[in-house]
Amino acid sequence: MRAVFFDVDFTLIYPGPTFRGEGYKEFCARYGMNVDPSRFGRAVASAASILDSSEEAVYDAEIFVAYTRHIIEQMGGSGPAVDPCAREVYAEWAACRHFELYDEVADVLRDLASSGLRLGLISNSHRCLASFQSHFELDGLIAAAVSSSEHGYMKPHPSIFSAALGLVGVPAADALMVGDNVRQDVDGALAAGMRAALVHRGDAAPAEAADLAARGVPVIRSLTEVQSLL
Repeated sequence: MRAVFFDVDFTLIYPGPTFRGEGYKEFCARYGMNVDPSRFGRAVASAASILDSSEEAVYDAEIFVAYTRHIIEQMGGSGPAVDPCAREVYAEWAACRHFELYDEVADVLRDLASSGLRLGLISNSHRCLASFQSHFELDGLIAAAVSSSEHGYMKPHPSIFSAALGLVGVPAADALMVGDNVRQDVDGALAAGMRAALVHRGDAAPAEAADLAARGVPVIRSLTEVQSLL
């Protein structure tokens, strides 16, 4: 391997309180809605399919607004205030201050970069990836970063992987993609000719574990395991 690419959200960073149940309750309260934060987990799970609904994988902010609107409604929000509230949540998702870096990330990226590997970011988020690197003090470690909002297509569309590979000057066969989403990160990378690994930080095995094993896709619990895949 000559290059390793990472997804960003839920691979390198995770949302803080702003984007959990109580945070959504505060967003909604500003719009006159009283929602139940205990329903947040189920609401997120039921909204997941919305992000995979675009067969063409064209970046469209409305997909993410619809995702957020669904969560608010499943938590008990209703009426005309749902849409503007969802749009504020979507806008705030781009702000790095609402997120935390997983504990091992900085050290792992430094170790990989120091070994001569080219590192890259491929993200479906509309967050500015230059700001992301600066905010989390990762400057100088990342050779290329491509966000779907700027590129125009979202993972798993092959063009976003090709664009990232072109920026680092490495052929697909010599690159590994690491992410937390099977369809977007694993399927997309494999279709582009790359290797892939799923990062799954939960205690239970992912639902797709058998299929991933059959395809030779490793499942890791922490980015500290990336070096062993190379």
